[in-house]
Amino acid sequence: MATAAHPPVAVTAPAARGTCPFAPPPAYEQARGEEGLSRVRLWDGTSCWMVTRHADIRSVLRDRSFSSDARRPGFPFLSAGLRTLATDRPTFIRMDDPDHARLRRMLTADFMIRKVAEMRPAVRQVTDDLLDRMAARTDRTADLVADFALPLPSVVICLLLGVPYADHAFFQQCSSTMLRTAAPAQEVSAAQDELRDYLAGLARAKRAAPDDGIISRLAEQGILDDDEIASMGRLLLVAGHETTANMTALSVLALLREPAQAERLHEAARLDEDGDGSALDTAVEELLRYMTVVHNGIGRVAVEDVEVSGTRIRAGEGVLCMVGAANRDEDAFPDGGLLDLGRPGARRHLAFGFGVHQCLGQPLARLELRVALPAVLQRFPGLRLAVPFEELRFRHEMAVYGLHALPLAW
Repeated sequence: MATAAHPPVAVTAPAARGTCPFAPPPAYEQARGEEGLSRVRLWDGTSCWMVTRHADIRSVLRDRSFSSDARRPGFPFLSAGLRTLATDRPTFIRMDDPDHARLRRMLTADFMIRKVAEMRPAVRQVTDDLLDRMAARTDRTADLVADFALPLPSVVICLLLGVPYADHAFFQQCSSTMLRTAAPAQEVSAAQDELRDYLAGLARAKRAAPDDGIISRLAEQGILDDDEIASMGRLLLVAGHETTANMTALSVLALLREPAQAERLHEAARLDEDGDGSALDTAVEELLRYMTVVHNGIGRVAVEDVEVSGTRIRAGEGVLCMVGAANRDEDAFPDGGLLDLGRPGARRHLAFGFGVHQCLGQPLARLELRVALPAVLQRFPGLRLAVPFEELRFRHEMAVYGLHALPLAW
């Protein structure tokens, strides 16, 4: 049995990506191929375990021997700013049961598959409106990020929460600061405070003038105070637009570079219109696997000695689950480095995490991608990059990976 006695390997986290912007860093791939678990050095000189195999990560994320509480000693962080993000009035995803389960249950009904399906007409309408505006441009060019991928999930999550979309520039700026890996801790804290104050004020306003949004419902229940409502709203608002926006832009870019897969998406969309949505479901799951925009891993800390794949992890040692590397694991996904929109078993990916803490909003993300991706490709035949691929700027420095801009022409 291996133990933590040996020194950390010369792999820092986060590590640099290689020549393929869609693939996880080669260092993570190498670590998976050699041992599956390895000790890595973090930004502050501390070390933790890095887990990269699909089966091992599933084991860690469902094991109550590992804690999600970022305030516990030994929890791994990739920067001072991300430590502040996780520990300053943490949201329920940084809590363990029973607190995690108690708070999560307050939102479960809002994100049930049947409930989310009722939002499809609204998502379709927002999609069509945004694409209409793009199509009206006389120069036949657009930045897909600014003009479509970012506003679509932002409008939808605002509708769901009851947040005025007119304030989107403010909360997107706060979000950008909070998720920038290298942002100084004081800047992250200030952005969190601004967004929390805004949402707490919104909760107070909803008590006087309720609507059918989540924030209003939580305020009316009287169980949580305004700061607790603001904490939950902050999580949903930031996660609800950042992840889907970047998945949308990256997916369109990948499909432009692989026309055969784009044609498979077209065909899947045609089958969906005829009542068979299984191919479109598979295509979306494969894109989620292939991109894995939460690219810096999922942190945990051991609360007792535990063995993972023959390696003893001691109580108090941190673990980073690199889900991007696990989603390319050949044992789970043969030829995992290839994009295959018909891949059997694509839904076994870990892009939404695993276990009791897996992403609450995944039904909404899937719905938005199912609507958005076919709509973009169908609306703009001949869609192409408006700049050389080498000029694209990827979000290496952000906790949610993606593109800063995606200039397109048609």
